[in-house]
Amino acid sequence: MRIALFTYSTKPRGSVIHTLELAEALHQQGHQLCVYALDKDGRGFDYFVGGTASPRSLACRYQPVPAGTAPPEIDRLIQQRIQEFVDFLEHHLQSENYDIFHAQDCISANALAALRQRGLVHSFVRTVHHIEDYNSPYLQHCQERSIREPDLCFCVSDYWQQQLLQQYGIHAPRVINGVNCDRFTPVSSAQDLQLKQQLQITGHPVFLTVGGIEPRKNTLQLVKAFARVQKSLPKAQLVIAGGATLFDYQSYRDEFFALVHELELELDRSILLPGVIADEHLPCLYRCADAFVFPSVKEGWGLVVLEALASGLPTIVSDHAPFTEFLNSQQTLFAAPDHPASIAQAMLKSIQPDVSQALRQNSRSVVETYSWKTSAMMHLDHYQALLSSIMRSASFN
Repeated sequence: MRIALFTYSTKPRGSVIHTLELAEALHQQGHQLCVYALDKDGRGFDYFVGGTASPRSLACRYQPVPAGTAPPEIDRLIQQRIQEFVDFLEHHLQSENYDIFHAQDCISANALAALRQRGLVHSFVRTVHHIEDYNSPYLQHCQERSIREPDLCFCVSDYWQQQLLQQYGIHAPRVINGVNCDRFTPVSSAQDLQLKQQLQITGHPVFLTVGGIEPRKNTLQLVKAFARVQKSLPKAQLVIAGGATLFDYQSYRDEFFALVHELELELDRSILLPGVIADEHLPCLYRCADAFVFPSVKEGWGLVVLEALASGLPTIVSDHAPFTEFLNSQQTLFAAPDHPASIAQAMLKSIQPDVSQALRQNSRSVVETYSWKTSAMMHLDHYQALLSSIMRSASFN
């Protein structure tokens, strides 16, 4: 098959990683892939840490879609990003011929819907990783269109499958996420110590979370929990990595820094904010930690949890879906995300040697279950079914 996958960014957010790993897995199955991604800095899938470039090499084709400086207003920003996709693809697709057009987000789905209206795209599919609660009528309209317009929607969890059915009446096949066990492994490397020194990770124990400072990641409650932990473990560190996003969470970040000050926690010592981590360094970062804590209040799935498990870390997650779909209490520690005391208790428990060892051992089956190869095969079945349906419909007309 000739397959085009579309993603809104080159920065390592969950749906972007899903796009890249799915593309590579489909490519390994012998299909012709091209990943289209909005690229606002011209570096491609190229992440930086400490001023050093770290390009991600893709086996399949990659086509950057130029994205210019956008206005700060989120409605206008999203409108511009959709239009940049449309303007580029309107000309580019005239020389390309794909069987499948697959959007991984609201922005690219809106662009493909516009292109289908112009006859440049015969059909398209979209993966709905999760549904947002937007206050903006424009953003809500974009989300509605991105879910209702595709010829087929996928989802990655039972919870969001149910929500799509209840809210939209859409029967969305569930596909799985995966983890690249060639990249994420408990086996240490010489780079681990180098990264520790570079990021000044000196604590004991070290708790890691990935996703940045934002409401959905529940960062404020995590900081409150860490303050409790540090009373018992004064040398503990919390590393909050990542954070590249289209949305401006400045007010939430202001609350975060005010809370850190109020709780008398020291930035650059007790709490480290390394920002977006180089792609090649992310596996090392997991191995620099003693436990992974992720009390998120809304996730499509939680790819970083799988990465942490594959890296041999005990994990703490919120006690609700989708985490409860693929983990049990022998494989992770569940915490109530709205209660810092619950999160703190789980953090302290996770570093007890017998608990940590049991969690590592019991979670190996989870890592073995979720592979990108399996995900690719599931996608291919649905792609083929869609193409067969389109051909049948065309023959009747």
